[in-house]
Amino acid sequence: MTTIAPRKFSATDLIYNPEKFKEFSPPAKIAVFGDPVSHSRSPEMHNPALLESGIEAQYVRIHVRADELPASLRALANARWIGANLTIPHKAAAAKLVDHMDRLALLSGAVNTVVVRNDGSLSGYNTDGPGLVQAVREKFRVDIKDLTILILGACGGAGRAIAAQCALGGCERLVLANRSFEKIESLKRQLQPYFRNRPLFGSMERLVAIKLDECALSSELPRTDLLINATSVGMEKNSDFQLVPRLLLTPRLMVLDSVYTGGKKTQLLLDAEANGARVTDGLSMLLHQGALSFEIWFNRPAPLAIMRKGLISPATA
Repeated sequence: MTTIAPRKFSATDLIYNPEKFKEFSPPAKIAVFGDPVSHSRSPEMHNPALLESGIEAQYVRIHVRADELPASLRALANARWIGANLTIPHKAAAAKLVDHMDRLALLSGAVNTVVVRNDGSLSGYNTDGPGLVQAVREKFRVDIKDLTILILGACGGAGRAIAAQCALGGCERLVLANRSFEKIESLKRQLQPYFRNRPLFGSMERLVAIKLDECALSSELPRTDLLINATSVGMEKNSDFQLVPRLLLTPRLMVLDSVYTGGKKTQLLLDAEANGARVTDGLSMLLHQGALSFEIWFNRPAPLAIMRKGLISPATA
């Protein structure tokens, strides 16, 4: 078997020279699109799963800039690939370019999984939210419906999907935090119908939008069960940016950082853990959302143990 080194390709390769991907054995038929994309561990997760399942396809990284996304998706369909995953910054844009979407993708306005149909049309799905639910169950042994959840960066692609999943899953209370208050108010209005059927005791709202700053966080974190970072802060392995003041991270919190940096804890997790909070990085969420993508593409159970092993193995490129 000829393997593809886990380096990235460019959108130009896919758009103008799609035949090159057929030169590999098995051919490249699935990709992750992102800008940046080098950090993605998806090939290390999916290629062992494809091999284990006897599927004649390989999964590669493709560096796609924002202005290249429409042509890249069209090229994907024209070349009859199986599909693709979308990462930063393409999830919201992809939702406007696919032909069909599932319920979560529609509600969140974000797509992270694309399927090329037999007629060449593109179907969009979002597995970030369900992946988050399974990660919370796996790492904290709780269900989101029993929790007050605060999402940092709720208006990004992953953040919107997680917020929509929390709404659909009936979480006890949801706090949406974002640097742009205008955007967060719009998302709140969209999700409001899912929080009207079961009011909390007293005057506390079940759905709240706040600006991502120390003042607002200091008011909401004392009554939060699960804090989720859905921003890209911490993606750079040496980043020490303090997303949340350390004093606000109390021992009663559970903290999930959707960023995965290959085992190195982000500053948020380091601070929370130092204060006694229970923490987990984005590995489990990445694993479960990837497994769900696999099941959407191939309509069969994903080999979860193989995918987990691929994720935690040392990167080769």
